Amino acid sequence: MPRLKEVCRYVRSKNAGPFWVTVDVFFDSAEHYASYHDDPAISAEAIASIYGVDAALVKRFAVASLNMVKISYPRTTPQGGVDERDMHSGQQFVPLLELQLR
Repeated sequence: MPRLKEVCRYVRSKNAGPFWVTVDVFFDSAEHYASYHDDPAISAEAIASIYGVDAALVKRFAVASLNMVKISYPRTTPQGGVDERDMHSGQQFVPLLELQLR
């Protein structure tokens, strides 16, 4: 079974305002998108577990025309706060790269 980084051409994370982070998962083909866009490894529950947030607050948007999934979740601390470690959320995608897909 492949890891997420093996079926994607690009995975990125970015700031989505002071209270949210967005991760874009661009699959490298329509076939990979069809096979993995609903994979449990990138479900709301899995994302919530990885980032320590409530699964009910995780938002997922599958965009078939772009072969991508957009995932948004709330930050655990506001952007720019004392505990901030990644001001622009540019490194938040890294834990997803090694996820094992089914």
